[in-house]
Amino acid sequence: MYFVYAIKSEVDGRIYVGFSQDLEKRLKEHNSGKTKSTKGFRPWKIIFSEICQTRIEARKREKYYKSGIGKERLKILVP
Repeated sequence: MYFVYAIKSEVDGRIYVGFSQDLEKRLKEHNSGKTKSTKGFRPWKIIFSEICQTRIEARKREKYYKSGIGKERLKILVP
């Protein structure tokens, strides 16, 4: 089982999308600075998550949420 997730920076409001098998562990990695692309914008909070059964399915959903229409959908979900 995989989680596709979106996190939002509490510093500037940017949204990061990814996927992981352990969502809580992954969020801790983002907030501790272990992820190069997100470490300058900590802290992060989860704004969206979706369960996928396979890695391939999770990767497809991640690509969708990273696309223009997917990012717009995430922005609508979060004030």
